[in-house]
Amino acid sequence: MNKKLFVLSGSSGVGKGTVLKGFLEKNPDFMLSISCTTRPPRPGEIDGVNYFFISKNEFENCIKENKFLEWAEFAGNFYGTKKKYINQCLEEGKNVILEIDTQGALQVKKQMPEAVLIFVCPPSYEALENRLRGRHTEDEATIQKRLEQVKKEIERSKKFDYQIVNDRLEDAISRLEDVVNGEIKNA
Repeated sequence: MNKKLFVLSGSSGVGKGTVLKGFLEKNPDFMLSISCTTRPPRPGEIDGVNYFFISKNEFENCIKENKFLEWAEFAGNFYGTKKKYINQCLEEGKNVILEIDTQGALQVKKQMPEAVLIFVCPPSYEALENRLRGRHTEDEATIQKRLEQVKKEIERSKKFDYQIVNDRLEDAISRLEDVVNGEIKNA
């Protein structure tokens, strides 16, 4: 049976990580993809578990050699997903989920049209704004910047295969399971 690559994206504050965690707890046979990064490990992070930590020079060589399915630069560090890693996981008979931003998801779709793109949406723009403000972790300028980014991501999400509204966590996890199971059955 063919295995699939699922790409999960969503705006900051939408709860995509929490939805994914709940999904993986219920579906331990799924593999969460591990990305490469040039940033140093944070305390407790393990190479090959949280990320593949590589040098900037190695990352740039991988870009030149077209070894990434997707890559991006954030805050002076590079992040990316190697094609070889994803293909190896699929060949080993594992369904893979990759959690990345919308730009990266669309890069993946260009190189692997069979990948299934899933966007986790807030119940409303206002609900997302309330979630971001309710965290009390960022200043107003940062919140405004995130909200501008949300508008771009929601526009990009129109190119995704599925959109799941995260109104109630349990319902969002169930909807993700329904999408994944439907795609696997039709593979």
